[in-house]
Amino acid sequence: MRTTTVAVLATAVFAAGCGGHEHSKPAVDPTSRRVTASGPVVGFQDAHGSHVWRGIPYAKPPLGPLRWSAPQAPAAWTDTRVALEFGSPCVQYASRLGGVPGRDGSVVGSEDCLFVNVYTPAVADHAVPTGDQRWPVMVWIHGGGNSIGASSFYDGGHLATAEHVVVVTLNYRLGPFGWFRQASLRAEAAGAAEQSGNFATLDLVRALEWVRDNITAFGGDPNNVTIFGESAGARNVFTLLLAPPAKGLFHRAIVESGGLGSVTPAEAENFTDAPEPGDPNSADEAVARLLINDGTVPDRPAAKAYLAAHGPADIARYLRGKPSAEVMAVYTPRVGGMIDFPQVFRDGTVLPADALLPHFAQADGYNRVPVMVGTNRDENRLFMFSDPRWVKRYFWIVPRLRDERMYRITAEYMAEMWKANGADAPATALQTTQPNVFVYRFDWDEEPTLLGADLSTMLGAAHGFEIPFVFGHFDLGKEGNVLFTDANNPGRQALSKTMMDYWAQFARTAAPGRGGDGSLPEWMPWDPQPGAPKFMVLDTGVGGTHMSSSGALSTDSVLAALDADPRLAAPRDKCSVLHDLAQASRGFTPQDYAARPDCAAYAYGKYPWSDT
Repeated sequence: MRTTTVAVLATAVFAAGCGGHEHSKPAVDPTSRRVTASGPVVGFQDAHGSHVWRGIPYAKPPLGPLRWSAPQAPAAWTDTRVALEFGSPCVQYASRLGGVPGRDGSVVGSEDCLFVNVYTPAVADHAVPTGDQRWPVMVWIHGGGNSIGASSFYDGGHLATAEHVVVVTLNYRLGPFGWFRQASLRAEAAGAAEQSGNFATLDLVRALEWVRDNITAFGGDPNNVTIFGESAGARNVFTLLLAPPAKGLFHRAIVESGGLGSVTPAEAENFTDAPEPGDPNSADEAVARLLINDGTVPDRPAAKAYLAAHGPADIARYLRGKPSAEVMAVYTPRVGGMIDFPQVFRDGTVLPADALLPHFAQADGYNRVPVMVGTNRDENRLFMFSDPRWVKRYFWIVPRLRDERMYRITAEYMAEMWKANGADAPATALQTTQPNVFVYRFDWDEEPTLLGADLSTMLGAAHGFEIPFVFGHFDLGKEGNVLFTDANNPGRQALSKTMMDYWAQFARTAAPGRGGDGSLPEWMPWDPQPGAPKFMVLDTGVGGTHMSSSGALSTDSVLAALDADPRLAAPRDKCSVLHDLAQASRGFTPQDYAARPDCAAYAYGKYPWSDT
C-alpha cells in the first residue's frame, strides 16, 4: 500500500517530537544513576542536554490472572537497571498515526507495557536538587482515542531542559484491555475499583503513585505535579480530576483538546437487546464474538446460552486465556488503527455514576486543582482531510478539496462545538469553584503549499498540531518535516518558546501569568461575563498571541449561529453541517439531528447530497 499524504501528515502531527520511530541505543551516562523505591536505574544524556531514563516499570505486567485487574506495584530489583530503551507499547492495531507501525491490520504491542520514561535537566547524581530547589513535574498522557499510541512517541527532553522541569511520559492499557466491564470479571474482582472496568484509569492512578513515591530521586517535587494530555489523553486528564482514587496525586491539570464523553455500566457491559441495552461493542457482545470466532459456539444465540450455562470462574478463565490478538480481532480497526469500544465508565467508584460536567461546579465534586484547558481553532480538519467525502486524491497522494466553501464552514462549526463542550463549558463550571481556570485557543496555520495543496487551508490549526509547540521539538524526520519549513521556522519557534513558557509557568505557580520572565502577554483567568477576558489566542503574525474577549460558546449558541448563518440558507448545506456535528456527538447527537424537521429529507447516516 502506498504511503498517502494523510499518513505522512498524521505522523507529523502526533509524533510531537520523536523524530521518527527508530531509536538507536544510546550510551550509559554513569552520572545518571538514581535509586528508586524499586531499585537503582541508570540512563543517558540526550541531544537536548537532558538526562533520560526509558522503560521504568510502574506496575507489575498485567498478564494472565492480572489481565483486567487493578495494577499492582512493580517488583523490586537489586542490580542497577539500565534504562536506555522504551518499554513495549500496549496492545493495539498497528498505526503510523499512533506511532506504532506495522503491517496494516496487524496487532502489535504487548500487555507487558506499563512503563514510564523520565526526562530531567542533566545533573550529576550528587547534584540532584533537593528541598525547595526541586523541579516541577509534568506528567504527559498521550492521545489516540484510548486505543492507539505510546509514550515512546513523545520526546520530553527539550521541555525539561528549556524550562527546568521533570517530564514524565507513560503508557496505559488501551482498547478493551484498558476498559472492559463484564460480569464474570466483576465476580472475581478485589474491590469496587477493580469491578469498575476502568482499568486504564487505574493505571494512570498507579503511575501517579509511582511519581509520588519516586520522583524525588530524579530531582522532582512530588508536591508539584501537573498532569497534561491531548485528545484522549486530555479526556483522561478530565477523568483524573473526577476520580477519587487520584485525589492528592497531582496539583495542576492541563487539558488539550479533550472531552467529557462517558458511558453507563449498562452500555459498557450488556448485550444490545438487553432490557438496558449495551453498546454494539459492549463486553458481552465482544465475548459472544470471541466464542463464535474460536468455534466454541456457532452463533450469537448459542453464545448467550453458553454464557448463561457457565459460571463466572469458567468465563473469567476463558477470557484471560485468550491471546491478545484474538481479543482485538472482535473489534474492527478504523482509519489510523483506532477502534470503537465503550470507554470511561460512570461506575460510581472510580468515576461518578452520573453526568460528569456538573461535578466541576461542585467544590467537593472533583479533585480541585488549577486547570488550563483549550482547543485548536480548526480541530476537525485533521479528520476531514482523511475523508474522501471532503478530499479527492489523485494518484493516491495529491489532495484536492471537493468543496472548499463547505469544507471551511463545516470545519468552523465542528471546531466551535468542540470548544463549547471541551473547553468553555468545563471552564465555566470550574470557575464557579475556584479562581485558577485558564483557557486557550491554538490558531497557528502557517503550513506550506505542497504538491499544489494549500495545507494552511486543508489543515490549519488542526487537532494535535499544538503538541510539537508544547514539547518544543520540530525535527520529526523526513516525513514529518513537510509541515515545518524554513519559511515558517521563525514564527513557530517563537510561538513554541511562548507556549513552553506558559505551560511551565502554570506548572510552577498554578497560573501562566506573563511566563517565567514576565515578558509575555498576561494570561488572565477565564471570566464568563460578557466582555470579560476569556481565553488566550496562541498564534503568530498579525495579532499574534493575545487575550480574547469573544463570548463563551455553548451548544445552544453554536446551533443558533448555524441556524442564522446566511451561508447555510440551502437546507442541504445546513443539514450537512448538522449531520457532521451529530456524528461527532459533542453536545449534538444523532437523536438531536433526527428531531430536526428541517432535515427530514436528509436521513441520518446517508449523504444524498454527496458526490462520492
